[in-house]
Amino acid sequence: MRITGIPRRAAIAAAAVALLAGCGGSSGGDAVTRPAHSASPAADPTRVPGLGDRLQQKIPDDSRQVLAVYGSGRDAADATVVLYTKDGRNWERTRDWAGHNGKRGWTTDHHENDKRSPVGVFTLSDAGGVLADPGAKLPYTRSDGSAAPRTWSKSHWHDFDHVIAIDYNRVRGTPPNDPNRPEGQEKGGYIWLHLDHGSGTSGCVSLPKAGMQYLLRTLDPELRPVVVMGDRASLAA
Repeated sequence: MRITGIPRRAAIAAAAVALLAGCGGSSGGDAVTRPAHSASPAADPTRVPGLGDRLQQKIPDDSRQVLAVYGSGRDAADATVVLYTKDGRNWERTRDWAGHNGKRGWTTDHHENDKRSPVGVFTLSDAGGVLADPGAKLPYTRSDGSAAPRTWSKSHWHDFDHVIAIDYNRVRGTPPNDPNRPEGQEKGGYIWLHLDHGSGTSGCVSLPKAGMQYLLRTLDPELRPVVVMGDRASLAA
């Protein structure tokens, strides 16, 4: 059978060539040219990854150490803790650890016993714990009074062997267990970096013992260390 004088097979082939040409091909037998995919924009090395302008701008200009705590979700207790060090104008990822935050997640309006960690940028000024100073650069106060109550589960007994005070509702330049709360008792306090027990905290940030010891030996008051902490959505806002 013929179609307008053209064999059926030839007509089908001609239609296929026309369709190919209409999708960006060439009827002259050349290879089909496809537009190249645009490369993902490179991250800005002068910014701490994952932070929006609001929190990025709260990092002091003279800070050269940032500990970023990336919570996995607003109501989740799992986090990734990353230390960034500034080299010139650029932030470089130095170390990272798996950790935990408040067992109920995060909040921008922390109150005592809400079991959530406060979102924000906070200075890191003082350290301490039950165990002797492992060589901390921050001022370190050893105190038996920092020990976790023995009424707690045994898995928590070593939480405060080493701690670094997060400067939330506390007086800088005092031991981590100093009871003064400038914003009032109801705003909570004793928000620390401390040893991890494998699950969420009452509002602190926890990480492995090796990570705590590394931070104690690395965070340098002359480099104005700060912690930037929150769930990833809040950090990026």
